[in-house]
Amino acid sequence: MFTVALIMVLHMIVPSQTIYDFSFTSIDGKKVELSEFKGKKILIVNTASKCGFTKQYKDLQELHKLYGDNLAIIGFPANNFGNQEPGANTDIKEFCQENYGVSFLMAEKVDVKGDNIHPLFKFLIEQPNPDFTGAIKWNFEKFLIDENGKLIHRYRSQVNPMDMVLTGQL
Repeated sequence: MFTVALIMVLHMIVPSQTIYDFSFTSIDGKKVELSEFKGKKILIVNTASKCGFTKQYKDLQELHKLYGDNLAIIGFPANNFGNQEPGANTDIKEFCQENYGVSFLMAEKVDVKGDNIHPLFKFLIEQPNPDFTGAIKWNFEKFLIDENGKLIHRYRSQVNPMDMVLTGQL
């Protein structure tokens, strides 16, 4: 009985962290609070400009056009896999706009694994969901967050953003 009471007290003192507790810096250098997206679904994707999956930028942009009123797409460039995102933020932004017309939100380059993992990704890879947990395996993994800030699905790189398995959740 004491243990149950202690757990309840701890939950009141130290509330569980949610997606809305995190922020990041945009590719333009502005601080963005994820709490700004309450009431919308959020699709978080770790991206890279020199990857076999880079062409998914096109479909992420299409998803943004189709669902942008109800879905926030956020690309997080990362150079953690095969040195496939070596450029600076300005290079990445230019590449995305010139080659894919990207107008969805892009973050500054971050680490999505290792000792310097961005706190958001550390949180995301540990969240329960019906798919899987654990480390990101490659570029263009996707995390779908519901309107209440809960991770509802996680997709590996091979799942195209326009695939029905993903769009059916929107």
